[in-house]
Amino acid sequence: MRVFHYGEDVLTAGIALSIARGKCRGALSAKTRDKVRASQQTVARIVEQGEAVYGINTGFGPLCTTRISKEETQKLQTNILKSHSVGVGEPIVSEIAKLMLILKVHSLAKGYSGIGETTLDRIIWHIEQDIIPLVPCKGSVGASGDLAPLAHLFLPLIGLGRVQYNGRTRDAGELLKELAVKPLNPGPKEGLALINGTQFIAAHAIKVVEKMHSCLAQADIIGAMMIEGLQGSVKPFLDELHQLRPFKGCIHVASRMRALLSDSEIMEDHIDCDRVQDPYSLRCIPQVHGASRNAWLHLKELLETELNAVTDNPVIIDENLTISGGSFHGQPLAMALDYACLAAAEVGNISDRRIYLSLEGNSEGVPKLLMEDTGINSGYMILQYTAAALVSENKGLCFPSSADSIPTSLGQEDHVSMGSISGRKALTVLENVEKVLAIELLTAAQAFEFRKPLKSGVILDEVHQQVRSRVTFAEHDRVFADDIEKGIELIRSGVILEKASQMAQSRSIELKTSFENEFETY
Repeated sequence: MRVFHYGEDVLTAGIALSIARGKCRGALSAKTRDKVRASQQTVARIVEQGEAVYGINTGFGPLCTTRISKEETQKLQTNILKSHSVGVGEPIVSEIAKLMLILKVHSLAKGYSGIGETTLDRIIWHIEQDIIPLVPCKGSVGASGDLAPLAHLFLPLIGLGRVQYNGRTRDAGELLKELAVKPLNPGPKEGLALINGTQFIAAHAIKVVEKMHSCLAQADIIGAMMIEGLQGSVKPFLDELHQLRPFKGCIHVASRMRALLSDSEIMEDHIDCDRVQDPYSLRCIPQVHGASRNAWLHLKELLETELNAVTDNPVIIDENLTISGGSFHGQPLAMALDYACLAAAEVGNISDRRIYLSLEGNSEGVPKLLMEDTGINSGYMILQYTAAALVSENKGLCFPSSADSIPTSLGQEDHVSMGSISGRKALTVLENVEKVLAIELLTAAQAFEFRKPLKSGVILDEVHQQVRSRVTFAEHDRVFADDIEKGIELIRSGVILEKASQMAQSRSIELKTSFENEFETY
């Protein structure tokens, strides 16, 4: 198993997910341990000297001028974990909480936070033993760090809070006792170091990057299948056109569309037809999907900066320089997540338009509502209602959370990012997009069927077979909710991407996948 060195190696979204999923192990090197110990010793000397340094021997937020005695500095750090554990709502999924632990270790291991080596080892123990704290989804305003979620994340270190272990929710104190593991007593600065940071926002952004990448890649494939089913044209995807407006995302998608539609008998069959133009939802796939690709890339690049940053406060440079700044502010990711949220919603929006288009019966050979015996049968009509509902919900979720700010901490924290909300909303939008794409996949496969005995290219034929191995051609009405669930599972499993890639490689078709060092796991 590959080893990632916390605090030294460059962390990416893919590597973080690999650690969370047990495919890669995170560890502290001797060099990193030396840096961590040196930083902790610097904090100890500051406590001994008695000079006021925020968060070490002062209160927090509006209490920053309140001096704390040397004897009470440890109690201060325990109290901050308790007092800031004010989250509400359902717990976030365990994988996101585990990602938070991974991101926090990497940031603290850089040696600017005064954290103790023992504390880092305990967090790594939680990761490796898969003992994952329960973290409520709501309560962070995304500045001064993700205070509430991070406080809940680290309550188990002091024997409080709840955890997920072996599929069960357990009281952290009881589980530690059962495993003969003693709770920790945080030293000076440790409690503050644990709760200051953007790890809640960043962990959600990792999942957004992964899920959005999957949706974008599958949207191209499903859109190409719909073009085949409705006998659209390949001309809008020619490279000669896109080099005249060379946006990276658009060029990338156009290249994929050409590969997906290559060697298609369906395309050849209507090459001389008298249709002048296709509707935008077919013709403008490179422009719309490509614009969303550009937004994805923007988020990915900013996220990788954040994953390797120190977002603590104060930052311990050395004994003579301790900086109380604002590196915990979530604005850099909050705005990018709002942008990605809008970009993801647009993938669902244009997908819904293609679904609607497939039902009109305007394409020769494809019946209205994608079924020949309509009247007694409603065909695929109502599936588009569901897509419309999901797309409408997404539009409501696209208001940028980062455009709002409510002062907190008695005005000390007078501008906040709301980036935690940006992350949660973006994931909700993407989950809806997966469902819309599943519906388009079903309708595209149905339209595709009416082109027989003509064949598409080998990639789309293979994708169609994957759909048909789970969902049969519909001649009459049935409970389509069952079909939709199977379609959603196809989308979420990544089977379509896997089979398309395998088929492209076996036939030496360049199904372009590299897009600015595209998302990969470690």
